[in-house]
Amino acid sequence: MTGKVVIDVEGVSKFYRLGTIGGATLREDLTRWWAKTRGRPDPLLKIGEQDHGNREGENLWALRDVSFQVREGEVLGVIGRNGAGKSTLLKILSRITAPTSGRATIRGRVGSLLEVGTGFHPELTGRENVYLNGAILGMKRAEITRKMTEIVDFAEMARFIDTPVKRYSSGMTVRLAFAVAAHLEPEILVIDEVLAVGDIAFQERCVRKMDAVAQSGRTVIFVSHNMSTIGSLCQSGILMSSGRCERKGPIAAVIEAYKRENSLNASTIWRRPKGLRASELELHRLEIRSEHNGDANRSTFSTEEGLIVEMEIFLKERMRGLCIGFDLLGPHDEIILRSFDTDSVSAEVEGNDIGVHRKRCLIPGGLLNVGNHQVKARLGIHRVGWIEDCESSVQFRTERPSGGSPYLLGLDRLERPGAVSPILSWHSGKEI
Repeated sequence: MTGKVVIDVEGVSKFYRLGTIGGATLREDLTRWWAKTRGRPDPLLKIGEQDHGNREGENLWALRDVSFQVREGEVLGVIGRNGAGKSTLLKILSRITAPTSGRATIRGRVGSLLEVGTGFHPELTGRENVYLNGAILGMKRAEITRKMTEIVDFAEMARFIDTPVKRYSSGMTVRLAFAVAAHLEPEILVIDEVLAVGDIAFQERCVRKMDAVAQSGRTVIFVSHNMSTIGSLCQSGILMSSGRCERKGPIAAVIEAYKRENSLNASTIWRRPKGLRASELELHRLEIRSEHNGDANRSTFSTEEGLIVEMEIFLKERMRGLCIGFDLLGPHDEIILRSFDTDSVSAEVEGNDIGVHRKRCLIPGGLLNVGNHQVKARLGIHRVGWIEDCESSVQFRTERPSGGSPYLLGLDRLERPGAVSPILSWHSGKEI
C-alpha cells in the first residue's frame, strides 16, 4: 500500500472511571459527614440498602498505547474479543470521544456507523436525518439531494423515509444509517459490528457496497467477529487484546493470530461430547486437501479443484446407527450443504466395528464460489440425536484461477453473488 497516510494513531490511551456519579445535595452530604464523624451509620440509608458511600470508583483503561497507520484506499479489519477496545478505538477515530493521552490524526471526511441510532435525531424524519448527516460531513444540500434516491433505494425505506426515526425498528435504523454512511461519499468509512442487526440479504449488500467503496480508492475500517467477512473484504488488519494493539499486518496473518489467541486455529479442534455414549468415540483427524495434490497443509485452493474431506474416527465400542459427516459453510457461515457417509445406504447400518475408521468425501471441482469456507464435522446417532459438542473444523479459501472466461467478473468488478458458482452447460442455436 503506497497511498498517503490518512489515519495516524500515536500512543492513544483511553481511561474511564467506573461507578456511580454522586447526586446528593449539600444538605445530604453534610448529614452523612456528621454521622460518620460521630461513628454512626448513614441516617439516609434505606432499609436493605448497602452503604457504597466509601467505595472508591474502579479504573478502566479501555485503550493502552495504541499506535498504527492507515493509508488511503486501505481496507483495515479490526478484530478481537469482546471488551478488547475495538468500539472505543472506532469512537476516537469517529471523533465521538477524545483520547486520554496520545494523538489520532484523521485526514478526510469520516462517515461512521457505530451503535444503532448513532448520529440520528429521533424526532427528525429519515429524510431530515439524511440532510443533517450530509451537512455534518460538509456537503451542500444539492449534493445530498442528488444522492437521496440512491440512499432510500439501498435502505429499502421509500415508505418510511418521511417518518420520525424514533418509530423505526433497529433493523430499519441500521439500514438507513449504513446507506447514509456509504453513499454520502466520505473519504473514510468506519463500520462497527452493528451490521449483525440486519438480515442476511442486507448484510451481503453491505459487504458488496463496502467492497465497491474500497475499489473507488476510499479508506474503510471494519470491525466484525465474522472472520470470513473480514478475510474476504480486508487487505490488512489489527488485533486488539485488553486495550492494546497486539498485531498489525496482512489480514490472513492477523486472523491466524486471533485464532491462536482463542485456541481456534485451522487444525482440528475436538471437544469430547457430553452425551450419546461419548466415551466410546474419538475424532482423531479432520482435514481437507486437493483431489490431485495430497498436501494437507494447504489452505487455499482453486475453485476448479476437487476437494477431499477426510475424517479419522476411533471407536472403542461397536456403535449402531452412527452417522459421520460434515457441514460445508460459506463466507457468511451459512450452510451450503450437509453430507453423511450414510446418504447412499439403502438399508439401515447394522453398526460400525471397533477400531479406526477413515472416511473420505469428494466435493467436486467447479462448485464453490470464491471466498472463505469452513468444513465442520457433524456426528450423530441415527434417530437418537446429535453429538452436540463436536466442534471440529477446518477453514480454507477458494480463489478463481487465472484464465477462463473474462465474463466471470461482472462490470462492477465484484465476484458473482452466491455460495456456489458452477459453470453450467449452455447450447446456442439460431431460429431461422
